[in-house]
Amino acid sequence: MKKALISPNEKVYDYEDNYLGERIAEVSDNEFPVASPLYWIDCDDNVTAELYYFDPTTDLCELIPQPPPII
Repeated sequence: MKKALISPNEKVYDYEDNYLGERIAEVSDNEFPVASPLYWIDCDDNVTAELYYFDPTTDLCELIPQPPPII
């Protein structure tokens, strides 16, 4: 299991500007000391900082929704 570094001051929004959650700043195999308000959570091995966000209401890392293709 990997660790996700959460940055609660950085909010993540979807393509329609709806609030989703908090930014995942980094994913690592090991925790290291960080300054407050940053904090670590456990996450699945497939989570990446670029494609996921942390939902504090469910305590889960979720995929950032992508906008539908323009046709």
